[in-house]
Amino acid sequence: MLQNLLKNKNIILASGSPRRQQFFKDLNLDFTIQLKEIQEIYPDHLIAEEISNYLAKLKANAFNDLKAQDILITSDTIVWHNNKALGKPKNLEEAVQMIRSFSDDTHEVITSVCFKTTEQTKIVYQSTKVTFKKLSEDEIQYYVNTYKPLDKAGAYGIQEWIGFIGISRIEGSYFNVMGLPTHLVYETLRELAES
Repeated sequence: MLQNLLKNKNIILASGSPRRQQFFKDLNLDFTIQLKEIQEIYPDHLIAEEISNYLAKLKANAFNDLKAQDILITSDTIVWHNNKALGKPKNLEEAVQMIRSFSDDTHEVITSVCFKTTEQTKIVYQSTKVTFKKLSEDEIQYYVNTYKPLDKAGAYGIQEWIGFIGISRIEGSYFNVMGLPTHLVYETLRELAES
């Protein structure tokens, strides 16, 4: 469906995330992967989606050789909790601290997606509220030692064991918490294809 609209476009996904790449496959999109190393540093005064918007655009700005048919897509996910942005934990100790802070509390997962062509740059974002039950120390330690929390913003994957046993409520897009608001990507690509 969307494939037909995009048949003259070249979609470039600038993400090394296996989950995001799988989402694009599941949306039946033809795409290539191109990666550029950037330092993900943002100004201190930014808050919540301003941070993920800034970082998604920063990633897109690393590409300045786009052709007329290219649509470049970059994205960034942060966890916003207690007025602080949490990215990927640096070590297992930090992963434990992050998950412990979510116990019996609600945080936001914010993903921004930047679409860049030779003519325009458009950013969309989604925020989802996630509530965890009170987690025991054993549950936190088991998750951190059994799964791979270091490659995930906020140190957890909603689609993994900790999500099964720990998440009591979610307000917003489930797929956003996994790292990509797929409905927004679909709608925005449709708009770009039809414009």
